[in-house]
Amino acid sequence: MNMVTVPYFSQWESRQLVPDFLSGKLHPADDPLWYLSGASDRDEYAQWSFHICGMACLKMLLAHWQHRIIPTIDLMKQCRDYGGYVVSEDGTIKGLYYRPFVSFIGDKFGLQAEVKEHTPIEEIVELLDQGHVYIASVHPSIRTPEVTPPKQGGHLVYVFGWNAQRQEVVFHNPSGHTPASQENVHLSLEVFARFYAKRGILIKAPGLSN
Repeated sequence: MNMVTVPYFSQWESRQLVPDFLSGKLHPADDPLWYLSGASDRDEYAQWSFHICGMACLKMLLAHWQHRIIPTIDLMKQCRDYGGYVVSEDGTIKGLYYRPFVSFIGDKFGLQAEVKEHTPIEEIVELLDQGHVYIASVHPSIRTPEVTPPKQGGHLVYVFGWNAQRQEVVFHNPSGHTPASQENVHLSLEVFARFYAKRGILIKAPGLSN
């Protein structure tokens, strides 16, 4: 497994406040670091903060591979221009849509990616061994892996490591609520599969795209 340190970013700017945002104790507009997101104001940040797990994964990927840090709301606006997010008249946000996202990161960052569907995690870890990374659709309750999720999918995590000896995947979770559930999370294939929707976006390592 590649032991290079992978930068971590939460989908909220104040990662230590995530438990309060999730519980409703604190409104995202009250995040003291909201302005680091690239949002134009607190309201825009609050509107989007629950929807940008994919942009947090992309932010981690760009910091990991290209050593550049782009704010999550800036990434969201660029991705939205490609159709990666759609906002209805009533303000409902839909997305992340995978195929527009693949076009977006190809055009803007020179990254080659493909959408994976009906793909067991056992197949994905073989690709991780080749240097690729994976933005996986999991249920958000993966932050508490001892629970049984009501369904699979609905949230995205950045999967970048595979420990073959221990049969564990290694990932960063943008909505983790504790340091241990946020970065360098190790879960067995069996546990990960309970939350995993068998779909996601494989980003191909530079030089290994064919």
